[in-house]
Amino acid sequence: MSTCSTASRALAEPPAATAATARTWLLVEQPGPWGAKALTDSRLDPVLGRALERAAAGTGVRVALIRRPGRHPDRHGPALRRVYLAHTLPGRSWVRTALLTGTDQLYGLDAAVMASLGAGDHGGLWEPYGGDPLALVCTNGRRDRCCAVLGRPLAAELAASDACEVWETTHIGGHRFAPTLLVLPYGYAYGRLGGHAVKGVLDELRRGRIATDGCRGRSAWDRPGQAADLAVRELTGEAGADALTVAGTAGAAPRWDVTVAHADGRSWRVTVTEDTDVPPVTASCGAAPAVQPRVTAVDVTPLRPLPPKA
Repeated sequence: MSTCSTASRALAEPPAATAATARTWLLVEQPGPWGAKALTDSRLDPVLGRALERAAAGTGVRVALIRRPGRHPDRHGPALRRVYLAHTLPGRSWVRTALLTGTDQLYGLDAAVMASLGAGDHGGLWEPYGGDPLALVCTNGRRDRCCAVLGRPLAAELAASDACEVWETTHIGGHRFAPTLLVLPYGYAYGRLGGHAVKGVLDELRRGRIATDGCRGRSAWDRPGQAADLAVRELTGEAGADALTVAGTAGAAPRWDVTVAHADGRSWRVTVTEDTDVPPVTASCGAAPAVQPRVTAVDVTPLRPLPPKA
């Protein structure tokens, strides 16, 4: 039986510009089984799950559950619960963390707090995280079986190799690109990479550099911005994680002009198009095939080059 990931591979569907859009990620540890909608269908209190969903709506914050790789006994909750907050805008990225003994602080994350977090203001909440890069591998088989079949072995391999701080997570979008991976603090997503390639991504990340092979885009940007960012990286060879910023987007589907600015003063206009004349593909296992528009950078024009050296 064909799966969504095998169908996507067979159609050579490009992973670029398919990352979920979120400026800030809230990650809450919840061991045990997860349902398809894990925030309200797991051992996390569903009242809390719904409250977090409502508070985060429209703020630029995305909420996901995490657990350590390995066996997942059916427990209602950990005695201590690890939580992370990560903001992903270039030059302003940060990760905060805490080990909570209960959920009271999570109930305190109301819409006003979420709006501040989405804007990049953590307000001193929790402690700075200074450990290895965070690697989040989607493994929620109840949401999509490809994530379990392909994601769980990848998470286990990374954990066994001590390549990073690795967690399984519930949903980062793009099941058909499984195994899917999100790396923090920078918020770049990846798909279809094996363990060796992912370890290379993480080695680069430790040096503040972004590998583009298998990269789906930076979650801080919308799909046109993701396509433009990756196109400039491919053209220039720029790998610095915080070197490029999407400074502006003009237009609407199926065509945008995106301005990408470099920290050194250079900038580019990237023409991005949306193509809907593509074969239908299943976005998730069990779903009916449907057109998944492809967002692609078709032209990159320098706007402001570096001045010549004196």
